[in-house]
Amino acid sequence: MSVFPLRLFCVSIALECKGEIVLGVVYDPMRDELFTAEQGGGAALNNRPIRVSKTAELMQGLLSTGFPYDIKTSKLTNLDHWANFAMNAQALRRDGAAALDLCYVACGRFDGFWELNLSPWDTAAGALIVSEAGGRLTDFSGGAFSNYKPEIVASNGPVHDRMLEVLHQNI
Repeated sequence: MSVFPLRLFCVSIALECKGEIVLGVVYDPMRDELFTAEQGGGAALNNRPIRVSKTAELMQGLLSTGFPYDIKTSKLTNLDHWANFAMNAQALRRDGAAALDLCYVACGRFDGFWELNLSPWDTAAGALIVSEAGGRLTDFSGGAFSNYKPEIVASNGPVHDRMLEVLHQNI
């Protein structure tokens, strides 16, 4: 029996200048997809402009997330959030590359993404790409997103407030 491996990985590069991410590049070599954004210049996939989806209701939304590598020992596992979103969205995905998940929000493949326990190298380029594609980014409390906080909520905009409500169901 042959097994089809899921090859989902990327190269993610961001340029930070004076505390702001000004350039983001995410490359998926398996699909030959290059996502790019420059602060104030929009976002693109293989040099074609991209925009977030127009999905207005979370119940029609396709969301993505990830889980920490230490899920068996960590107190922050994301499993409660997964269960809550499963009951409040159309579908969920767990692909394993936060930078690509963010790019998929930016180009409308996903309507939203949330995750915790992330590092700047996971989010910096993808967050700029989402922002430049018209999306919205915050932390779990709805405050300003920072690459130096370990959590992110990224969305097309219309489903964002509802995503924040779902994240607070277990608090």
